Amino acid sequence: MGNLVEFDWLREHLDDPNVVVADCRFALGKPESGKAEYDAGHIRGAVYFDLERDLSGPKDAHGGRHPLPDLQSFASVLGRAGIDATKTVVAYDDQGGAMASRLWWMLRYVGHDDVKVLNGGYGEWKAAGYPVSAEVPQPAAVTFVPAPRPEMLLSMEDVKARLGRPGTTLIDSREPKRYAGLEEPIDPVGGHIPGAVNRFWKDALGADGRWQGAEAQKARFAGLNADDELVVYCGSGVTACPNVLALTEAGFRNVKLYGGSWSDWISYADNPIATGEEE
Repeated sequence: MGNLVEFDWLREHLDDPNVVVADCRFALGKPESGKAEYDAGHIRGAVYFDLERDLSGPKDAHGGRHPLPDLQSFASVLGRAGIDATKTVVAYDDQGGAMASRLWWMLRYVGHDDVKVLNGGYGEWKAAGYPVSAEVPQPAAVTFVPAPRPEMLLSMEDVKARLGRPGTTLIDSREPKRYAGLEEPIDPVGGHIPGAVNRFWKDALGADGRWQGAEAQKARFAGLNADDELVVYCGSGVTACPNVLALTEAGFRNVKLYGGSWSDWISYADNPIATGEEE
């Protein structure tokens, strides 16, 4: 089944007690809108995960705009949502899979591989007549025991030590204008980490907004060495996650996330910055 599931599969499993549906809708710059949209209607039975309250930790001078939460805090969030080692988690959003992929990556990072991203957003699900509800479920609390995989995550120091290292490729997941430093609407400094190549995360999606298949993902990453360590980043560690998922679907295995990403990198005044194209 891979890392994605289709609408029909989820509809058939909505009443499976071992499936937890996670609504991850969140609009950057409008932090309350995702929860408001969830309250107005969601996939029947879905629990809500807020990017900034549940899937991020507190911001500091370093660590980026969406630092990862500490493991025990995240484990508590998962337990309250009814997620433990016995559950299959299906995450969705209405942002092309960006926020759902963040939960997908975080669950894998804490040792839970049984997690999927829904291929298509809530708007499409609702428009197609699949089951929706405004009722907020009350899952029975369980205990989630994290088994973290530190090898999946890199710090700023880890990335800096890899600059120019043969066998490591940095992948910047932001849109080309931000990567090139032509515009920067969010962070105080534009450009990219020296040596990084640009693969805009939204190119993982087809014209219909749904995920492209494995062959199309392989084509997106043509030219990358399958034996290389691939280090993926974005602005704050969120939209890098759909690229990690796409790389996984394309068959790459040595894929790591720079959690703090660009917003963390530029918080260190002596870190080098590149602009323009690298390819």
